[in-house]
Amino acid sequence: MNPRYLRMPYVEGGMAVGLFGGSFNPPHDGHVLVAETALRRLGLDQLWWMVTPGNPLKDRNNLAPLAERIAWSEKIARNPRIKVTAFEQKLGQSYTARTLEIVRALNRDVRFVWVMGADNLKNFHRWQNWRKIVGTFPIAVVDRPGSTLAYLSSRMARTFGHARVDEDDAGTLAFRHAPAWTFIHGPRSPLSSTALRSTAPRVSSDAQSSL
Repeated sequence: MNPRYLRMPYVEGGMAVGLFGGSFNPPHDGHVLVAETALRRLGLDQLWWMVTPGNPLKDRNNLAPLAERIAWSEKIARNPRIKVTAFEQKLGQSYTARTLEIVRALNRDVRFVWVMGADNLKNFHRWQNWRKIVGTFPIAVVDRPGSTLAYLSSRMARTFGHARVDEDDAGTLAFRHAPAWTFIHGPRSPLSSTALRSTAPRVSSDAQSSL
């Protein structure tokens, strides 16, 4: 694949940047809706669409090759402020806590927000060093079908209830110190990668050769 996908996207000091990670196997309009909602409601300059090498909590046997998932993501994420990247592959690991630690160390003057769909909130406490994730960057949780009440019932929401930022103040999240998180309501797409996997879009050989 093109080596540029193995590097962190270019940023400048003072920028507000969303970090949106996932296996994207395959990516779909629900992912795009989360990304676009985050860009708009958080007032972000960029959003890094981080295609992970693999998810430790998911079966890797059904995981499409990284180059294919990058190509699918480039095809669907058309907003120029969305930067598709797979730099975690070069780091040689896929644990979010460690990734965020490295991102912070290399970009001290950038204001990052971790962005995730509400469907991930239920099991967030199963992620390795999940409390460390909450303490590294502010977190924006974007509504997903069937997960609207996750901000009330999840272990993360209950543990860090004191750090919740009112949704009306979501635009200030990037300028707050962690722990800080908000839940953003809005339009929801019923699509899921699991449902789409059997009909995942195929990328032409020309498209793949450009990666």
